[in-house]
Amino acid sequence: MEGISYRATAVFDHFNSRMRIDDYRGNMEDLLADAEKAALNKGFTKLIVKGKSSSIEELLNKQYQLEAVIRGYFHGDPACFFTKYFSEDRRTTTAWTEQDSMMSAIYQKEKSACPDTSDFIFRKAEEKDAEGLASLYQTVFEVYPTPLHSPDYIVKTMKEGTIYLLAEENLKIVSAASAELNRFYDNAELTDCATLPEARKHRLMRTLLLKLEDVLRKEGIYCAYSIARAASFGMNAVLYQLDYDYTGRLTNNCIISTDYENMNVWCKDLSAGK
Repeated sequence: MEGISYRATAVFDHFNSRMRIDDYRGNMEDLLADAEKAALNKGFTKLIVKGKSSSIEELLNKQYQLEAVIRGYFHGDPACFFTKYFSEDRRTTTAWTEQDSMMSAIYQKEKSACPDTSDFIFRKAEEKDAEGLASLYQTVFEVYPTPLHSPDYIVKTMKEGTIYLLAEENLKIVSAASAELNRFYDNAELTDCATLPEARKHRLMRTLLLKLEDVLRKEGIYCAYSIARAASFGMNAVLYQLDYDYTGRLTNNCIISTDYENMNVWCKDLSAGK
C-alpha cells in the first residue's frame, strides 16, 4: 500500500473482515485516511495498526484505541496495537469481565517445573509431516484464522521460514506449535499451538514452546510473542508459567471455531534467559 507521502505494508484479511497495517513510514495522517477508505470499501469491520512509539499521539488523536503492546517488536521498540472499529457489533464483547476473572485466577497459580515428557519424541517438523500436522489441526480446530487444515499451506509456510515443532507418540503427531519468523525486525510469533484432547494431560505444550525458544535464540531472535484465545485457560496458563507477560487483549480479533474471539497478547524477552 502506498501514496505520494507514505509507504506501508498492509494485510487484507477477508476471512476475518479486518485490515492490518504491519509497517509504515511517511505521513501518518495520509496513511490512516487511505487505510480507512480501503477497509470500508472492502466491507471490513476492523482496522489494526501496529503503531510505533512515535505515532502514539497521532493515533489517539485519530480515535484509535490501544489494545495491546509487544515489547521489542521493532528492533527493540514496541509495537502498539491500535484499532478502529466500523461496526458496533464488532466492537462489543460480552466476555470481557469473565476473561479478566480467568486471568486473575491464572496469576494466582504458583509457577511449577516443566512436566516430565520423556515418553514423547520432540522434533522439528519436515515437509513430509504436513499431512499429519493438517490432521492434528483439523481435529483440534473446527475453524482457524489461517488454512492449517491444508497440507499444501503448511508446506508453503515451511518454505517461507515458519518453524514447526511437534511431539510424537507411537509415530503419531499428538501436539505441535510453530514460530513465524520476522527476519526484518528479528521477532517471532509462537502460534498454531494444538494438542490432541487425549494427550493434554501430559502438558506437552510447555516443552514444545521451550524448545521453540531455544531455536529462536540460536537464530538470534529475542523478541517472542504469542496471541492466545482469551477464553482458553490452558493456553494462557502455559504462557504465564513460561514467564511471558500479558500485555493486552484484542477485541473480536479473529474467527476460531464458530465466531469472533477476543485474543490475549503475551510477550517475552528471550535474551533475559530461560
